Amino acid sequence: MRLNQSHLARYIIFAGLLGWFGMCAALAEPDEEDEVRTWQEVTVQLPPAPLQENLVSFYVSAATDNDFYIDGTTLMVGADGVVRYVLVVRAPGGASNVSFEGMRCATRERRLYASGRPDGSWVKPRNSDWRRILDVPANRQHAALFLDYFCPAGVIVGDADEARSALRRGGHSNSRRY
Repeated sequence: MRLNQSHLARYIIFAGLLGWFGMCAALAEPDEEDEVRTWQEVTVQLPPAPLQENLVSFYVSAATDNDFYIDGTTLMVGADGVVRYVLVVRAPGGASNVSFEGMRCATRERRLYASGRPDGSWVKPRNSDWRRILDVPANRQHAALFLDYFCPAGVIVGDADEARSALRRGGHSNSRRY
């Protein structure tokens, strides 16, 4: 069988298209290394109750009279991309709320793991779902931690020392306030 130039050109174009489609299919199939893995939270252990000498204060806003602290010894950055910490909120009248929480910078969410009791024990909440962090005037402490200390520019701090340093300096050098 003899091919004329017209048939030969069509054959070359057809073969080229088959090769191109094959290459596209190969590129569309992810390698094992490129597969998107589902996020898995690590097992969390409750820390000891906070001690006054370990509390590091941080600024939230002028709209609150409360004082806010992180227990620096409980601050950790997990392999799962969660910053975990004990938060202490003190009202002007002396009442305190203590909570053990986690923050995911990648999704701008927070989670309550436990609330502290006056005797130093912990009680787990009824609802411990991940919740979106909103930057609103009321209860702004989570937004402040996210924006200014633990997730500057939406990126998680490298380790607990970096987070402690940001708290002591009054903000991370990469936060939006600087």
